[in-house]
Amino acid sequence: MDFITIDFETATSERHSPCEIGLTFVKDSKIVETKSWLIQPIANEYDGFNIYIHGITPEDTADKPEFHEIWPEIRPLIENQFLIAHNAAFDISVLRRTLELYQLPFPTLNYSCSYIFSKKVWLGLPSYDLKTLCKINNIDFKHHRAGPDSKATAELSLKAFALACIESLEDFPEKLRTNVGQLFDGGYKPSRSKNIYTPREAALMVGDPEKHNPDSIFYGRTVVFTGALSSMVRSEAQKIIADIGGIIGNSVTIETDLLVVGQQDYRVVGDDGMSNKQEKAIKLIKKGSPLEILSEDDFLKNI
Repeated sequence: MDFITIDFETATSERHSPCEIGLTFVKDSKIVETKSWLIQPIANEYDGFNIYIHGITPEDTADKPEFHEIWPEIRPLIENQFLIAHNAAFDISVLRRTLELYQLPFPTLNYSCSYIFSKKVWLGLPSYDLKTLCKINNIDFKHHRAGPDSKATAELSLKAFALACIESLEDFPEKLRTNVGQLFDGGYKPSRSKNIYTPREAALMVGDPEKHNPDSIFYGRTVVFTGALSSMVRSEAQKIIADIGGIIGNSVTIETDLLVVGQQDYRVVGDDGMSNKQEKAIKLIKKGSPLEILSEDDFLKNI
């Protein structure tokens, strides 16, 4: 297997605000090199929450080139290659929307999502974020920097491919039940699980159909929140999910697909720090439920 893993860090919640890109190159199933570039976002503007996540500041990128200035160096590296990202819905959309911002044509490439295919390899985990998967697989890395994240994604992908006996892209649909996505001049085809989710009728909050995003991991899935989010109030988060095309749930049941966990009040939840919703979700997962638990960070990276 030859592939390249890609990771972006963004300066704001806008997908067209990359401040760092990391690429790790795999040849003959061996990691050969990792490269990363700091990028000056538009007007060098940052959100405090994003700085808190990755630690990159306006001072770090004040003298760095903008995306369109480094693109001539990056495009030949990924053109006609196979890319993997952990949460490709995020990273590939950052690439697409940044190219659109600078009115640059899309490259031609195939891609897949290690977040999606990891769920087919390591069954029944409470969460499939990069940090959790790397901890389980003894992969040590500095999280939320593009270079280390891309390298960790490469190591994780190699382990997944070995366990699933993946030797080529043709193996993905059958062995990983995952379709390979495509990016091409003028459009794209998303990488997604072959288990297609369709919205259920009973939604507690109606979103804007014009904003529906079938590429999102939240589309057509029932999402429940527990705890307080630091980035927004819960009603705002629920509206975002509804606009994407997700279904808002009030309690954790066998119909729940995703539980987003915010900050808990220890006076209420007790010493273990888990709400009743989280405890019930863990019990359902242990019984074989495909329900997943996301941190607020995971939630923000996927909206």
